[in-house]
Amino acid sequence: MTTYIARRMLASIPVLLGVSILVFLIMHLAPGDPALIMLGPKATAEALERLRQELGLDQPLYIQYVRWLGNVLQGDLGRSVQLKREVSELLATRFSATLLLTAGASLLAVVVGVVAGVTSAARQYSLLDRVSMLTALVGFCLPVFWLGLLLQITLGYRWPIFPVSGMNSPGTTGLLDTLWHLVLPAVTLATGAAAVIARMTRSSVLEVIRQDYIRTARAKGLSERVVLYRHALRNALIPVLTVVGLQVGFLLGGAVLVEMVFSWPGIGLLMVNGILARDFPLVQGAVLVVAASYVIINLLVDVLYAFVDPRIRY
Repeated sequence: MTTYIARRMLASIPVLLGVSILVFLIMHLAPGDPALIMLGPKATAEALERLRQELGLDQPLYIQYVRWLGNVLQGDLGRSVQLKREVSELLATRFSATLLLTAGASLLAVVVGVVAGVTSAARQYSLLDRVSMLTALVGFCLPVFWLGLLLQITLGYRWPIFPVSGMNSPGTTGLLDTLWHLVLPAVTLATGAAAVIARMTRSSVLEVIRQDYIRTARAKGLSERVVLYRHALRNALIPVLTVVGLQVGFLLGGAVLVEMVFSWPGIGLLMVNGILARDFPLVQGAVLVVAASYVIINLLVDVLYAFVDPRIRY
């Protein structure tokens, strides 16, 4: 087991290196002078030259990358031009909010998706199955920003049940208040992922539900719930876990739109403000953190495979 985990971790190193190269090249090969973009057209030549030297933009591209990668490995993502603070410090303060939103949406998507998928598979072609899969299809097709605005209008303004913006009420920092603010953003972010997980769970459970060991479990007198969740679902988890890992990564990236709609103070909102302000180091650091988080999530899913299916360990 330890060997398997170590191999998967080693295999992630080239992926992370490739991510760092792509992030660096995308930011540096974009058209325009980064120094001029950040300081604006009214900047003096002295200010532009000083910023180029500060950011190392006067060096060859490969030297810039090596220097930047060395700083990243030491936890130094540069300094925000707009906010005059270390990028790593800014991301550290905002990442917890994004992580909370992603974790809440992921938990909601997994629970709703798995339960809906198993229930639909157990009652294939029934009215419940058709309604569940139709609802999943509609949920998958709804744009995130449109669904967020719709929830704000209905459950925030017309029926003021949930707050529509921010992470806490003014002057309040309690956990219950934060969770109350989390409801609408988490539901918005989780809807599409829950739809994908539900359809995959249904397909995977249908593949195993007709196997001999399922009939044997029923012949032993086990309850239908035990048969479905302990025997059928467990043997159908590998493709479901793959989809869950991908969806959690997508949720982390999709949080940008949700944070904008609900003014959620996470990395996504910080990144958008950095783009609008042409804050080159801030955007580069935020994109790298999000991309690296996606890789780490997929690494954790690979490790979970070994716990779900012992054959993978061998």
